[in-house]
Amino acid sequence: MPTPIEMASNLIFESSRIVVFTGAGISTESGIPDFRSPGGIWSKYDPSDFTFQRFLSSETAREKYWQMSTEFYNTVKSVKPNAAHLAVAELEKMGKLDCVITQNIDGLHQMAGCSAKRVIELHGTALAVSCLDCHKRYDRDLIQKRISDGDRVPRCDVCNGLLKPATISFGQTMPEKETAEAMHRSAQCDLFIVIGSSLVVQPAASMPLIAKEKGAKLVIINRDDTPYDHLADVRIHDSAGAVLPEILQRVRALS
Repeated sequence: MPTPIEMASNLIFESSRIVVFTGAGISTESGIPDFRSPGGIWSKYDPSDFTFQRFLSSETAREKYWQMSTEFYNTVKSVKPNAAHLAVAELEKMGKLDCVITQNIDGLHQMAGCSAKRVIELHGTALAVSCLDCHKRYDRDLIQKRISDGDRVPRCDVCNGLLKPATISFGQTMPEKETAEAMHRSAQCDLFIVIGSSLVVQPAASMPLIAKEKGAKLVIINRDDTPYDHLADVRIHDSAGAVLPEILQRVRALS
C-alpha cells in the first residue's frame, strides 16, 4: 500500500495542469504568524477596528490601520520563502503548474521563483499601496518612508485621495478579476493541491470543491482538519515544508 507521500507524488507525476492553493499555513513556516494565531495581529488588535468602512470614515481609524499594517509589513520584509514555497516554484520549472491561488499577501511565492503571471492573489498584496480614488499604485517602501518621516495617514500625490495597502480588508469587495480567474482555473485543472489552508474563508474555500466536481484529483496538505478532507484523494497532516521537498524528490525520480 503506497504512503500518502507516494500517492501525492504519483498524482503530480501523472498531472499536467496543477493548481496550487495556499493559505496562511505555508507562510507561518517562514515566520509570519497567522493573523488569528497566538502572537498574530488579531491577538494584539481588534479586527472590528479595521473594517474597510471604518478606514473610509475615520482619520483616527486610518492612522490605527497604518500602524497595524506597518507592523505586519515589517515582519514580511524580514522573512524569506521556505522549502514549501520553493517546491511550488519547482512545479512551475517542471512545466506542471498552471497557477498558484493564494490567500496570502506576502509575495513569498514570487520571491521563491514563481512567475508573477501565475500567482493569483485573492486578498491582494502587502507589497504595494493603491489610491482608492485614482487607483495609482505605489511601491510599499516609498509609502513606508513617508510614514517613518511622520506622515501618519499618507495621501495620493496625484489626486490627494486616500492611500491604502493593496490588500483586501474586512468588508471590502473581493477583486472580481482575480476571483473569477481563480474559479476558472480551478475548474480547468487536473490536480488541485491545497497547502496550509483551513478552507473556511469563502469564496476561496469553494475552489477545491469546484475542481473536484470537474473531475480533478484533490490533495490536501495541512496540519489541521479541513471541511473537505473527506473529498481528498490524498490527505497529509504535516508541515508543508517537511513533506513537499520529499514529494518533489519522488516526482523527479519518476521522471
